[in-house]
Amino acid sequence: MNILIVHAHPEPQSFCSAMKDLAVDTLQQGGHSVQVSDLYAMNWNPVASAADFQQRNNPDYLVYALEQRHAHGQQALAADIAAELEKLLWADLVILNFPLFWCSVPAILKGWIDRVLVSGVCYGGLRFYDRGGLAGKRALLSFTLGGQSHMFADEEAVHGDWEPMLRPLQRGTLAYTGLSVLPPFAACHVPYISQQAREEILEQYSDYLQRLDEVEPLVFPSLANFDRHLHPLRNAQEVPA
Repeated sequence: MNILIVHAHPEPQSFCSAMKDLAVDTLQQGGHSVQVSDLYAMNWNPVASAADFQQRNNPDYLVYALEQRHAHGQQALAADIAAELEKLLWADLVILNFPLFWCSVPAILKGWIDRVLVSGVCYGGLRFYDRGGLAGKRALLSFTLGGQSHMFADEEAVHGDWEPMLRPLQRGTLAYTGLSVLPPFAACHVPYISQQAREEILEQYSDYLQRLDEVEPLVFPSLANFDRHLHPLRNAQEVPA
């Protein structure tokens, strides 16, 4: 299996970086091919702009998604985007590895998503969810945070459960582009726990990575359950146009 790890932590000695290193070792020992995009080390530019296109379809007014489609067709994407898109299309599994910042990803990773999930390649038109451009590939969120696990245990918890917080990433980004999304791996309370507790989390993560083929993906919409106007089908006799 080809695996791309997109890593977004500014400190190479962080626990999040240790998770990235562990994933590389575990997956390579399992016979997989692994590439890492270490965004801070790469000095990745997170800002989507007109500079991302060597050639423009409409030089007078920027519609970013439309220019993505045009530039990809003309092989005129900026070199850094083209290189990351090549890695993404190579991969069978994409792991986003990051510290949770304000219930989301660091800005540098959001910029990778904005610039690399190219319209016309990863999504576009009716090419989303199970018909998305990345269908047949899988994705996984692995992240660190300061909060304790019981704070996110269910709707009664102080922060509620994980699902609404992660929905923009897991549903609105990964599943939307066709990726089968595996349940996330969260390393909780890491700034405040002992070294032994950290080592136990790394062991749990290693075990999880070794069982990926046994893990059932999360459930997201199938376009087969909607009509051509994307209204839900109401009974079994209806079929999508």
